[in-house]
Amino acid sequence: MISKREKTGRKENKRHGINIRYKQIKYMDVPIPKKHPLIRYKYYILSGAVFLALMVYVLIVSIGPQKLRINEDNIQIVTVTKDKFMEYVDIEGLVKPILTIKVNTREVGNVVQIVAEEGTLLEKGDTILLLDNPDLLRTIEDQQDEWEKQLITYQEQEIEMEQKSLTLKQQILQAAFELSQLEKVFNRDKSEYKMGAQTKAQLEVSENEYNFNLQKTHLQMESLRHDSTMALFRKELLKGDREREQKKYNRAMARLQDLAVRAPIAGQLSFVSATPGQRVNSGESIAEIKVLDQFKISTALSEYYIDRITTGLPATATSPGEKGEKFPLRISKVVPEVKDRTFDVDLVFTGKIPENIRIGQTFRIQIELGQAEEAIVIPRGNFYQSTGGQWIYKLNEAGNKAQKVPVSIGRQNPVQYEITEGLQPGDKVIITGYDNFGEVDELVL
Repeated sequence: MISKREKTGRKENKRHGINIRYKQIKYMDVPIPKKHPLIRYKYYILSGAVFLALMVYVLIVSIGPQKLRINEDNIQIVTVTKDKFMEYVDIEGLVKPILTIKVNTREVGNVVQIVAEEGTLLEKGDTILLLDNPDLLRTIEDQQDEWEKQLITYQEQEIEMEQKSLTLKQQILQAAFELSQLEKVFNRDKSEYKMGAQTKAQLEVSENEYNFNLQKTHLQMESLRHDSTMALFRKELLKGDREREQKKYNRAMARLQDLAVRAPIAGQLSFVSATPGQRVNSGESIAEIKVLDQFKISTALSEYYIDRITTGLPATATSPGEKGEKFPLRISKVVPEVKDRTFDVDLVFTGKIPENIRIGQTFRIQIELGQAEEAIVIPRGNFYQSTGGQWIYKLNEAGNKAQKVPVSIGRQNPVQYEITEGLQPGDKVIITGYDNFGEVDELVL
């Protein structure tokens, strides 16, 4: 069965349907007026105009100079000045001892004991380590026995030579005495001959005997003098042999002393490369001593400066810390060999040396490459890395825009660039922030 509410709803739907169809029939008979093309296509025309304006803007921007708006707080602006310019190199240097001595062994042996530890301050002659060499001890004992035997032989020969020398002296004395006696006899015979006590024949016999004995005595004394000279010569040879044997024995004993490796100079023992029980050879380097009474500063410079760095150039060392005290230096050594595009330089202090200086300490070094001169300068900035020093942004008089201008940079030091062309004193330029600018020709601040 159909309820009364459903019947009522159907009647209302039929009535509304009749009304809708009537309205449709009524409006179909009314004519619709045509719109103007500008009104009909206004959205298309508006879109085309906007696109055309955008293209014109892009064309104008691409043809005209490129601009970039920047924040002034993100850049550094400086004024070009005319000031003193001195070319110098600013680098770090390392403190080293003025001299490092390598300690070598003089004898072969086994390490018995290491007396001095690394870092110990040594005086000249202090023992570093002890060696043991039984073969050397036996050799020295044999040489000692041989020396003692030879010494006895030398002493016996010396006594024999002394006795022979005494005998020669006695013989010379006896010959001189006999000649003196003969001379007295001959003189007496001559006196007797004059007195008539002797005949001429007796005087001639006496004279011949005297002359013979005189010549004989002269020959005997000449022979004795030669023997005496030969004895003295042999004595000197014997003395020389004994001295040579003495030196040989002393050298043997010195080898025994060399079993104790000692410091050849006063300084700090930096390291010992031997261990107890290790066998070391003669001439082997087993330790190193650093001389601490003077210091040097070593550094490495770029090969760019190799033609300008020479010994004797002045420099300044700045101590680390808040004080930053400065100390004068000079270049004492330049190593011409280039390694990894750098070369080594040593500097020594020419005046006061820093207190409590330590090996391995770092100092800032400024090496002067010339005298201070008047020049147009600007402070260093990262613009050089971005532009290669070929151009820079220069501000206009109002200070609200910066244009790219070409420049020429001459010498430089760690804090300044020398400007040779493109800028004048009083100009203002931007020296930082170039990494964010790209290749724009103009900056708007």
